[in-house]
Amino acid sequence: MFQVNFVDVKAENAIFDGEGWDAVVVVTPDLDSIGFDEIGLLAQHGAHVDKRVGKSPTLLFAPGLAGGRLIIAPVTQVNDEYVDVRVYANAARAAIAIAKDAGAKRPLLYVVPSKDSRFSFASEVAALACGQELWQTLELREATGLTPAFEAIGLLSSSTHNSNLLNALEAGRVLARDLCGTEPERMSAKAFADYCLQSFAGSVIKTAVVEDRDILERDYPLLSAVARSSFAVGRHQPRVVKLEYLPEGQVTRTFLFAGKGVIYDTGGADLKVGGAMAGMSRDKGGASAVAGLFKTLSMLKPKGIRVIAELGLVRNSIGSEAFVTDEIITSHAGVRVRIGNTDAEGRLVLADLLSHLRIKAVSAVKPEMFSVATLTGHVVRCYGSYPAAVENSVASSQQCAVTLQQQATQWGEPFEVSTLRPEDFAKIRDVSGAAEILSSNNAPSSITARGHQYPAAFLLKASGLFDHGVNAPIPLAYTHLDIAGSATEGDPLYGKPTASPLVGLYQYLINR
Repeated sequence: MFQVNFVDVKAENAIFDGEGWDAVVVVTPDLDSIGFDEIGLLAQHGAHVDKRVGKSPTLLFAPGLAGGRLIIAPVTQVNDEYVDVRVYANAARAAIAIAKDAGAKRPLLYVVPSKDSRFSFASEVAALACGQELWQTLELREATGLTPAFEAIGLLSSSTHNSNLLNALEAGRVLARDLCGTEPERMSAKAFADYCLQSFAGSVIKTAVVEDRDILERDYPLLSAVARSSFAVGRHQPRVVKLEYLPEGQVTRTFLFAGKGVIYDTGGADLKVGGAMAGMSRDKGGASAVAGLFKTLSMLKPKGIRVIAELGLVRNSIGSEAFVTDEIITSHAGVRVRIGNTDAEGRLVLADLLSHLRIKAVSAVKPEMFSVATLTGHVVRCYGSYPAAVENSVASSQQCAVTLQQQATQWGEPFEVSTLRPEDFAKIRDVSGAAEILSSNNAPSSITARGHQYPAAFLLKASGLFDHGVNAPIPLAYTHLDIAGSATEGDPLYGKPTASPLVGLYQYLINR
């Protein structure tokens, strides 16, 4: 696997070319805070020669230090009360790029500790940011035989790092990026499923793949409607990947995830036009992030939590077999759904997955349910690059979204929390009375009022979860995560996948 290898380095003499390290990268809010006298003196001297030192990332010639290279990456805006730990991530990414260009192969990363509670995990976030900066696409690696830029990154600190945690998180993020960021033929539904099976082979993760058309159409009718036109092409046929992590010992909590894995979204009969189809191979970011989360779980094996997932992998193709608006299809939960727009396919995929997970959750120990999806353009218009958490009344009473927001923000993956309103349920009413609910209106979500909130109301109704509210005999907490704005960075079409919200979710799972 193409990933950074993090190594704990506790010996201070490593900065003097010990153990083969060949650069020292310092991420610091100011030059006076650097804890190593030798590095501090070199940095202060450099600042007298070059006024950029301490103001922008700078490479200094440093005789006597590892590799003769010292890179100072200042963390700007730490006194701005509105910033979060991502300022450390930004500094680390800039610095590690310099180290790579300078020819280093084994850099040491030192993040100056901060007493500010916002930056409690600055070292870990900075290290993971290096992994984000260094990742390269699967297509490029397979075409060129590209290998990782560094043999290892040493984590130098006076405190104890946890390289096992960081390596496991990064392994999950690499898997998620590979799945999300790869073009739709190389990462078709079948290839996605196979990539997961290979990644979990020999691990503690229990895997299963549903591919038989008769079973899919019987058990996942809404998902199969989306995939209807793709069944005719063997390599485009849908899959449902089932994953389960069961810990050793007693289970105290259960988490269940539905992941949207739309391999390619043409829009179906409501065809995307005017260039809007470009980048739609990234519409599998939710399923990718959930798969990556299981990679991390397989390596760290946390106690007490059982985690179950279903990933719906489909291609929303056009053709004579394509499903169309006005159709009425009965979901797995027995709810009659009128199709309002075939380009609102993600919620159809998720609804059937959630219905299956709902059945498992009813008998599970302290269950919490989630859907993870690049679902709407509205969430991007509303929150930009931030994902949104929309929870049902049970999850709200348990403060699920707020807790997730706090955990994820500490680890550099901040969320926004949205609220379900009565209007969201009114919006999915089928005025004809022929169906129980309408899947969407016939306009893009980005120009629809409450365009990322009301799909959560649809998911509650179509999956049967609406019947497990706070006053039900068996209440079930459910939170919908719309990650359309955070699944990739930079270029909205072909930017680097982020694996969001894998890190925040893992922290939530182990600290809940």
